[in-house]
Amino acid sequence: MKAEPLLHATGHFLPKDLSDQQVSRQVFGPLQQFPRRVAWRWMFGVGLVLLLVYLGSVAVLLGNGVGMWGNNQPVHWGFGILNYIWWLGIGHAGTFISALLLLIERPWRHTLNRLAELMTLMAVICAALYPILHLGRPWLFYWTMPYPNEMGLWPQFKSPTAWDMFAILSYLTVSVLFLMVGAIPDFASARDRARTPLRQVAYGLLALGWRGSQRHWALWRRTTRVLAILAIPLVFAVSSGYSFLLTMGTQSGWHSTLFPAYFVAGAVFSGFALVALLAIAVRWMLCIESLITPRHLDMLGRLLLATGWLTTYGYLVDLFMPFYSGDVHEIEVLLARISGAHAWSFWLAIVCNVGVLQALWWRNVRQSPPRLALVALAVLVGMWAERFMLLIPPQMRDLLVSSWGAYTPTLWDWTLFIGSFGVFLVPYSLFLRYVPMVSAFEVKQALHQERGDG
Repeated sequence: MKAEPLLHATGHFLPKDLSDQQVSRQVFGPLQQFPRRVAWRWMFGVGLVLLLVYLGSVAVLLGNGVGMWGNNQPVHWGFGILNYIWWLGIGHAGTFISALLLLIERPWRHTLNRLAELMTLMAVICAALYPILHLGRPWLFYWTMPYPNEMGLWPQFKSPTAWDMFAILSYLTVSVLFLMVGAIPDFASARDRARTPLRQVAYGLLALGWRGSQRHWALWRRTTRVLAILAIPLVFAVSSGYSFLLTMGTQSGWHSTLFPAYFVAGAVFSGFALVALLAIAVRWMLCIESLITPRHLDMLGRLLLATGWLTTYGYLVDLFMPFYSGDVHEIEVLLARISGAHAWSFWLAIVCNVGVLQALWWRNVRQSPPRLALVALAVLVGMWAERFMLLIPPQMRDLLVSSWGAYTPTLWDWTLFIGSFGVFLVPYSLFLRYVPMVSAFEVKQALHQERGDG
């Protein structure tokens, strides 16, 4: 059988006998009668507990300051920026699926774009909280915005904090607009199907007066494509931007010219892993196996495998360049990564991101929800370990041996990180309950195109 190009795969992703009425029932039915209420309550409950852990950790942080974290000399960057980079990177796959695949008109994106866009929004919010908390005085976060204060002084644009503000603000704005504009037709359908006045008003406000006229459709298509064109370079700009936080530092091990491309590949790689995990969970919770089919999971597995090999190339270059350069400090950092106190992070990244990933060469693994979920979970763990490996050991091995130190994250580092999953899960579960998670009109359009009836 002839292999299909990765992004240009064609064929039938949806059952041929699926009718428009069945699509509408499966997409909008959960808004009135959620299929698996017990599972949703467990998801919301776990998220709420984690959110309370997060809020408690933030309260302790505000009372005691960032000194309660494990940051020290010479390791001045720890879990704060580590988890910021990890969460922000995860959001890139949602933009990739929604924007790039929209522009090249791939039909298999239609059932995945909404849950991916929501994932992007929640991940960016989780990331945005870290720089704000790291300021020490988070209520003054607006000082990092590009405007002069009362003394005519502008923010220091060489500061990573200012870079974080630009990255998060631009990414958050485009993500919100892309999600809300793309969902307008479905909000209008939900408004027309709502049974209570409150829901009619809420969905009506979100629909922005949509009536489905030809002019509305023309404006909608134009707007979504403009936003997609803006979103694609943003993925590369943001990932490259926070890679420069490291490459412009003085530490050995951070001076690779490959870092911008390396961080882009790793960000999309981890993002696809979370998209696959959420697609499997949403597919089961909403009972929409006929909309998110094994072929959709297969395509996610292929993308995960492809971006995983790009990340593996980055690992190989990272291992080769210190010896090629002959710099003793670079070699010292590399050896510390491989066999030092935190060598577990290097080997965990290799096992999860290279070893476990090879299971995706088999189609029965890619199309099996439990197996694909295990691989995706392993990738998320491996990518977090990779960020740890890239960030911590170079700071522990400064240029002077007298400046060498150690790093151990404290309890509050861990509770803040674990609690951030509550920041993600609670809003996401509410969206899952009250927002159409599949783009119904796009699925219907793809269904008609696959059947060849218009």
